[in-house]
Amino acid sequence: MAIKRFVVGSFDDEAVLFTAVKKVRTAGYQIHDVYTPMPIHGLDHAMGLRETSLHTAGFIYGITGTTTALTGISYALIYDWPLNFGGKPHFALPAWIPITFELTVLFSAVGMVLTFCYLCQMAPFVRKHHFSLRATDDLFVMVIECTSKTNEVDLQSFLKSIGAADVHTQNAETGWWLGSYSKNIPSVDNAKTILA
Repeated sequence: MAIKRFVVGSFDDEAVLFTAVKKVRTAGYQIHDVYTPMPIHGLDHAMGLRETSLHTAGFIYGITGTTTALTGISYALIYDWPLNFGGKPHFALPAWIPITFELTVLFSAVGMVLTFCYLCQMAPFVRKHHFSLRATDDLFVMVIECTSKTNEVDLQSFLKSIGAADVHTQNAETGWWLGSYSKNIPSVDNAKTILA
């Protein structure tokens, strides 16, 4: 994986972070991500993120569950082993509604959870770089990706001027990878940036 350079700004207050995100986007910098200890209403819109497509995936999974249920029941009760249940026709759709409903909900729920975990890169065996150990505790952390045109010193002073309590630069892998977290901090530079 490619190792990129990031400027990491830590904020103590969510109101300061919210306005800082808008100012950073207006200044033309590319925000890699923002880590907060709690959800902040409207932050995704301020960051310019599009609406989630999770509900569309849930609908597709639900239709898949409905189709699976109706196909399986139809095959079993019409083609493979047709039985006469109390004089009902072989294609007795009202009697199949409970099973169809349950499989629709099951496929939709399990599919949406797995899709959410995949999109958010959450799994026990998936490892990602932590830009700040206090990001999920009491700090609001904004991570800005550096490009070839980014002047890191100007960006750091800009973040401090808009309310960042701590600003530093880190080298990190952008994606996720398989593995477990090590208890040891790999290098002195990372120790200084993580503990800052």
